[in-house]
Amino acid sequence: MSPNAYLRVIACLGLLLMYASITSAQTNYQGHALSLHGDVKYDANFKHFDYVNPNAPKGGEAKMAGLGTFDNLNPFILKGVPAIGLGMTYNTLLTPSLDEPGTEYGELAESVEVPPDFSWVAFTLRANARWHDGKPVMVEDVIFTMEILKEKGHPFYRSYYANVSSVEKTGPRTVKFSFSGGENRELPMIIGQLAIVPKHYWEGRDFEKTTTEPPLGSGPYKIESLEIGRYITYSRVEDYWGKDLPINVGQNNVDVIRYDYYRDATVAVEALKAGEYDFRAENSSKDWATAYEIPALTEGRLIKELVPDKNSSGMQAFWFNTRRSKFVDPKVRQALNYTFDFAWTNTNLFYGQYTRTTSFFSNSDLAVTGLLKGQELEILTPYRDKLPEEVFTKAFELPETDGSGNIRQNLRKARTLLAEAGWEIKDQTLVHYQTREVMTIEFLLVSPSFERIVGPIVQNMKRLGIDATLRTVDRAQYQNRMNTFDFDMTVQWVRQSLSPGNEQRDFWSSEEADTDGSRNWAGIKDPVVDELIDKVISAPDRQTLVATTHALDRVLLWGFYVIPQWHMQAHRLVYWDKFGKPAQLPPYQHGFPAIWWRK
Repeated sequence: MSPNAYLRVIACLGLLLMYASITSAQTNYQGHALSLHGDVKYDANFKHFDYVNPNAPKGGEAKMAGLGTFDNLNPFILKGVPAIGLGMTYNTLLTPSLDEPGTEYGELAESVEVPPDFSWVAFTLRANARWHDGKPVMVEDVIFTMEILKEKGHPFYRSYYANVSSVEKTGPRTVKFSFSGGENRELPMIIGQLAIVPKHYWEGRDFEKTTTEPPLGSGPYKIESLEIGRYITYSRVEDYWGKDLPINVGQNNVDVIRYDYYRDATVAVEALKAGEYDFRAENSSKDWATAYEIPALTEGRLIKELVPDKNSSGMQAFWFNTRRSKFVDPKVRQALNYTFDFAWTNTNLFYGQYTRTTSFFSNSDLAVTGLLKGQELEILTPYRDKLPEEVFTKAFELPETDGSGNIRQNLRKARTLLAEAGWEIKDQTLVHYQTREVMTIEFLLVSPSFERIVGPIVQNMKRLGIDATLRTVDRAQYQNRMNTFDFDMTVQWVRQSLSPGNEQRDFWSSEEADTDGSRNWAGIKDPVVDELIDKVISAPDRQTLVATTHALDRVLLWGFYVIPQWHMQAHRLVYWDKFGKPAQLPPYQHGFPAIWWRK
């Protein structure tokens, strides 16, 4: 995926435009920003975001870690493994603020215009926007970007921008995107997230090939040096055209940002403790609890800090690949949910740090709970004959255990469900009684730290007669296998925004199930899900959006496409005491290194 566009799509997924100035008026909205919920926080004359230090000093270096390898500096295509940090070299038309959900302010664009029916969006580019070679960013670059991404970019773009029917130049610095397929309130803001590439650079080059030549960008940083698979260094652009924009004041403070690559997380943790790099966002509960008890921590030179995170945590889970015949029957997937002992895992492996995830939109008002009722019931009733009856009669609940490690009762329930799906034990092996297929399951992993978590599940599956194994591969092989859906089960995380929309197609739609590189890892092909996605995208107000997302969440949960894992609502940061940061970090990101500075 792309750097800025893709990362910001992940950070601001599915933004639903509901700004009152459009919906309540018959004239076009035109302004310096687009807002999700109404009036924007910062007016057209704002000086800087509240969460930055406008007087932050510039200079110094920040070193971070990457895992595995990289072999590509073009992050907009499917091929290769892109380097970390490439998003810093590009600008987008709009950029989000980090202290208000669903609001974007002009970056390359000085203004944006949207009609009441959301059938198009127009951006007027800033006159002083420049590429790193000094040439101006032009409307032709924006048009070229959309066309090349849809034609030759990552398959994600073809679905994400499928409803962009045309792009045209309507003024010296104005570009207009027209939309098809009915009202889609989200599209104007999605287009704002588009990272623009230079036409004059890419013409004459093969966009579809991986490259180790640093591409031309327009962002606050550019690639300074690299060694494929080992490190990449970015340097701050001294004459960056946008450095004085209010959206950038107090940001991009470090002169040099370097990513060193390590084989795995275990090696990376040891390297941090040895002072080889500066900052780590820790995702291992074990390492957080035990790995950093060194003198530097007690002396205050190394800092461990929990920073609240108000984002929806989405769904981290063990994913079934339903393209495999053994996982087609939902009863099989439901049965295997009984092999995961979360209570024991949380106590013995995670030091009690996590909460069980029970929704694809966890930790938000979009997460479904309880019995089907109200507007959600109205939405799903037309599909009653196409959905499991439990959707309408039961609240979704995950199997529970007492944390003792004894899950015999759960395994008995699993055996019953497997038998109902046609699987029986023969010579201590689980076999389908008709096809005689032997149940084998390989967990595909990229992080060795997950082996201790998957191990108990593997053992529980073996108690059911399943030939279960785990395989950890390097990052490049893992990415290739995930792109082509070459796995039985794996661990993945779908991150969600507070207003889901177009990106749901990439996660769950029938079309994306057969598209290499999509995030429909489960291979879901369900016409009901497809229609619910369309309803989410076209929801006219927040109440309808919430109810429709609840309906989608409930249908996905009762499909048993995953074994849900866990979440926590905080960033676990470990860093050397070399940096200053704003007194109050923004609620949706920790902001390192963008809004931090070197002491």
